[in-house]
Amino acid sequence: MKIHSIEVFVVEFPLIEPFVISYASYDSMPSVIVKLTTEDGWVGYGEGVADEHVTGESVESVFQIITKTLAPQLIGQNPMNLEKIHDVMNKAILGAPTAKAAIDIACYDVVGKALHVPAYVLLGGRYHEKFPITHVLSIDTPEKMAASAEDRVAKGYTSFKMKVGYDVADDVARIKAVSDRVGNKAAIRVDVNQGWKSAAKTLQALDALKNVALDWLEQPVVAEDIDALAEVKAKSSTPIMADEALVGFKQMREIIAKRAADKVNIKLMKCGGMYPAAKLAAMAEMAGIDCQVGSMVESSVGSAAGFHVAFSKKTISSVELTGPLKFSKDIGNLHYDVPFIQLNEKAGLGVDVNEDILHALTVYSKEVK
Repeated sequence: MKIHSIEVFVVEFPLIEPFVISYASYDSMPSVIVKLTTEDGWVGYGEGVADEHVTGESVESVFQIITKTLAPQLIGQNPMNLEKIHDVMNKAILGAPTAKAAIDIACYDVVGKALHVPAYVLLGGRYHEKFPITHVLSIDTPEKMAASAEDRVAKGYTSFKMKVGYDVADDVARIKAVSDRVGNKAAIRVDVNQGWKSAAKTLQALDALKNVALDWLEQPVVAEDIDALAEVKAKSSTPIMADEALVGFKQMREIIAKRAADKVNIKLMKCGGMYPAAKLAAMAEMAGIDCQVGSMVESSVGSAAGFHVAFSKKTISSVELTGPLKFSKDIGNLHYDVPFIQLNEKAGLGVDVNEDILHALTVYSKEVK
């Protein structure tokens, strides 16, 4: 089994409503879709959703890195040899985890299809039967965020991730409003996306929220300052999650050594795909750290890949992969039994890609043989 061609598409996924976080606002979500074809005709799809603030990549750079650097090195390689595939990619270019994730995911999809097994079988088999879906509340006024949470509770949701990170006082008001409205009906998780910057401001916010029960607080300080994350964890009883602080193995080692987090948010786009994500989960498990598989707002392709990792690992206790629920048009058919996700038993990622929609959403593309 050898890779014959890799076709790369830059697409724009239309959002139902704007997605607002501390450092950006999106009206549509740009993404890079990879179509990998083997010499014997098997086809696998991958996806890379770039975020300049997290990995230093853009959609344009991901496209160029795949088409000019990675794909030429991978033609003729066996996609079953994931350790070697990653070694080839790592020797070709330093970093670039989103570009590598798109290739990695396509390999898992095509190998699963060729072997007639779901991708999670390639990661150790299925452990979880289903996960509850966590609804993400974009930054808005306290009243609008509380109203949105109340509406979702009525639809069966049992947990929320609140996006905050503009101003501590305003964020405290947002969190209290949601807690007052649904705190006795759903778990509340707060994602600051580095917006509070320092340990001092974070501890100030947590002091103001001492009467609010939070499931956890995610990445309140800047990503590079793992010492600050450790300080917050040491001085607060609120569970602390590392997100942007965790990109790959180096950061995981530091988080473990400094006891900087109770939970880590593993994202395929940050670490380079499904194969390294499984390695990060193993590292966390050995250190007694809980895991989540998070989202960069991927389509059905990237979201399914994350779910396959999550469903295969005991140490992964939560997921936040709701990208397809935010799109008005998607290239795949990943199915959600809202408010739960249950994977099917289909081979590979288990997602059928509609190439007519893919081409309709494509801005530009290139094939490498």
